[in-house]
Amino acid sequence: MIAISHKAKQFFLVTIKLLIVSGAIYYIYWHFNDDKKIDFNQIEGYLSFKTLLILTTFSCLNWVLEIFKWRHLVSSFKNISFFEAMEQSLGSLTASIFTPNRIGEYGAKALYFPKENTKQIVLLNFIGNSSQMLITTLFGLIGILISDFKFEVFNWFLILALIVIICLPLLYFARNIEIYGFSIRKIISFSFDFHRNNLWFSIMRYLVFSFQFLYLLSIFQIKMDFTTAIGTIFTMYFLASIIPTIHFLDVAVKGSVALFLFGQLGVDDWKVAAIISIMWLFNLVLPLLIGSIFVLKYKPLKK
Repeated sequence: MIAISHKAKQFFLVTIKLLIVSGAIYYIYWHFNDDKKIDFNQIEGYLSFKTLLILTTFSCLNWVLEIFKWRHLVSSFKNISFFEAMEQSLGSLTASIFTPNRIGEYGAKALYFPKENTKQIVLLNFIGNSSQMLITTLFGLIGILISDFKFEVFNWFLILALIVIICLPLLYFARNIEIYGFSIRKIISFSFDFHRNNLWFSIMRYLVFSFQFLYLLSIFQIKMDFTTAIGTIFTMYFLASIIPTIHFLDVAVKGSVALFLFGQLGVDDWKVAAIISIMWLFNLVLPLLIGSIFVLKYKPLKK
């Protein structure tokens, strides 16, 4: 076995950090340079200082909830501070930006804990992401039912009933099956309060960024009734979430889905593209920049 010196390891770590941060910065530049639908002179007229302050408040609340959610998940075996949870959440966001469906987040968060906790961290991250996906799906189905997109309601209930009928027995019989040490039994072994609080954090976070989008619709003077607007937003997030994608292309996926749905309602394309870009800027770019600082400051745990 070839021994690697401490200096070589440090150089390798610094190189990885710089590559991650450089990639994150290039991603931001690429988006603004490549997007031809957005005229920033048009957008500027809609954004006052008060509007920017409200948007920032929405985004801060969004990530504060995510940080508290991660802190709650980790509390199942260890108490960590809010700052530690923030460092782990935002640092792993930056590190996972180029991975499919943010899968790199699992490994990135595990680096903040001893090696013996790796499986536990991966499981907790899976529970956290699954709860957010569950809430997105439930609200998405509500959105489909209440929006102006006239799907056959009976067919949707039939499909949902079939999924439940098929999945419940499978989950019951598969509860003891382990894959890489993980099983459904381990997930349900956590207390009711643990899962309930996790779901509450997921619901509150979902509602925050949904109402942030709704607020932007009003700022850009897009007139539609509340039911249609919120139903379309719920539908958009649901459809965008079930499309496999690399995380840094997430804005393009959401943008395409939003342009299609709101285009059916007669909303100007440039306004939809502007709203998606503003959401992306406040909810991803700003946390990404803060996460880049945490990535550069990251030091491996001492054995």
